[in-house]
This record gives sequence, C-alpha cells and structure tokens, in this order.
Amino acid sequence: MSTLYKDLIEANIGKVLENEPLAKHTTMKIGGPAEIFIEPSNSEDLTKAFRIIKKHNAKWRAIGRGSNLLVADQGIEGVVIKLGLGMDDFELNGETLTVGGGYSIIKLATIISKKGLSGLEFSSGIPGSIGGAVYMNAGAHGADISKILVKAHILFEDGTLEWLTNEEMKFSYRTSILQEERPGICIGAVLKLQKGEKEDIVAVMQKNKDYRRDTQPWNYPCAGSIFRNPLPKYAGQLVEDAGLKGYQIGGAKISEMHGNFIVNAGGATAQDVLDLIDFVKKTIYEKYDVSMETEVEIIGLN
Repeated sequence: MSTLYKDLIEANIGKVLENEPLAKHTTMKIGGPAEIFIEPSNSEDLTKAFRIIKKHNAKWRAIGRGSNLLVADQGIEGVVIKLGLGMDDFELNGETLTVGGGYSIIKLATIISKKGLSGLEFSSGIPGSIGGAVYMNAGAHGADISKILVKAHILFEDGTLEWLTNEEMKFSYRTSILQEERPGICIGAVLKLQKGEKEDIVAVMQKNKDYRRDTQPWNYPCAGSIFRNPLPKYAGQLVEDAGLKGYQIGGAKISEMHGNFIVNAGGATAQDVLDLIDFVKKTIYEKYDVSMETEVEIIGLN
C-alpha cells in the first residue's frame, strides 16, 4: 500500500481504490487501471484530497462520466478523480441555475425543459457531466455550453478554488482555458437560462434525441465524436466520402451509421482505436489534403 493511498483512505474523503480498471468508467468501455481512483463525497472532500495529492507531488487528472475519453491500455499513473455522486447538486433561482460538476447534463436538460426553461436543448443526448461539458465546451446543433455559462467554479492544480467568468474561461470550439493554459477541474457552474414555452422546448429536445438515435451508434460503446470538424467541411462526411465506414482494426470499428464515430465492436483496445484514428488521418490527408484533429481526449500515453 502506497503512502498516498494510505493517506487518502485515512482522510475519509469518499471512495478510494487502487488499480481500478478505467474501462468501467468510460463510455467506450476501454482503458487500463488508474493507479489510485477516488470519487469524493463532496466538494470539501475533493479539496481535502487535493491537499494530500499536492503533498505527495502526485500526478492527477479528473474525469466525469467518461464520455469523449480514450484511456490508454497501460492505464494512468497517479490519481484519477471522478466527479460523481456528492458532486451532483443543483439549485434553481428563477432563470439562474447553480449546478455541481458531477451532474448528468442529459438529466439536467430534461428537468429544466419540464420547467419551461430554455438553453440546454442542445445537450439532450450528450452523455457527459456538467464539469466535463464546461471543460471541453461541449456542444451540438449549433449551440454549446459557453452560450449559457455565467461563471465556473474551478479547482486548480495547486488546490486553490476560483470562480472564472465566461470570458475568463476563454472558450472556443470544444476548448477552454482548463485544458492547457490553466489545468483544473470544474466542480460547479452557474448557468443563465431563458423562459420559454414548455411544449416547444420539449419538442426541440425530443427532435435532438431522435436525431442522435437515428444517426449515431449509441447501441455500441463509443466515446462520441472522434474528430473535430475541419470547418467548413465535416469530419463524418469526409470519412464517409473516403469509403471508410465499417472499416475495422481489431475490435475498433468506424460506425456504419456515422463516419465520425469509432465504436468498440467487441474487445477493442485503446491501441486498436489509436491505430484506426491514425489510419483515418492518413487516408483523409492523402485524399483531400485535410488534416484531421481529434476531439476525443486521449489520456495515459507517455
């Protein structure tokens, strides 16, 4: 038992596990073990855990519900922090919503729509958490989280907490300041919604859900969109035009429903997915002189 693990256990911060397979915590069902895996009981315990991690000078990273994530087969050194139960509270005050980083964005969108509040329709069908959505500026159907975020509560690498405004988050297409410039965890957010007609809001959400169900392979484990759209072109269309739908390496397969999805067709490894990503990149560049960049976050590689 490492001293870091022992200290985390003794601090009584919530769930603490050694060598936890991250395949159990990603929507793609792929990923080696986390050296130490913690799921804090609340924000106070998360802060306490950070102090211990900092004391040991240990590596760390956070995950939400494991969507938009590919974890290397060898796993992750250091501590993986999952924002889940205990980090999923929310409070509605008129049109202002304060919500924990671990809250399911699908669940939240459904609850809000039934109250006749607009702003989260785009997120119906996105299988992630609020914290993850803020971290990567998740979006769909021409909208994203930056359009409604007032401020985000961030826990930084040094254990300090700070509220960042929308402008300070430096949002752009599927990115925020948290990814590279100021690494941190979004443990909560304040969102500004708008009053609308409940029936209209619910109808838009249902339309978005139907679109996802009819065009995306949610019957297989997957991580969501693999590539960023090289606008004005679209990644899925380029892959389809190149005749790559259904192409498979090992257990990783390009979906026959949507060219921008790689699914775990059975027993896929992270290396299978990485090899398939490289094959797609090479093919699209050779055919169309377009460089493809990944949207899925790849972690655990040296």
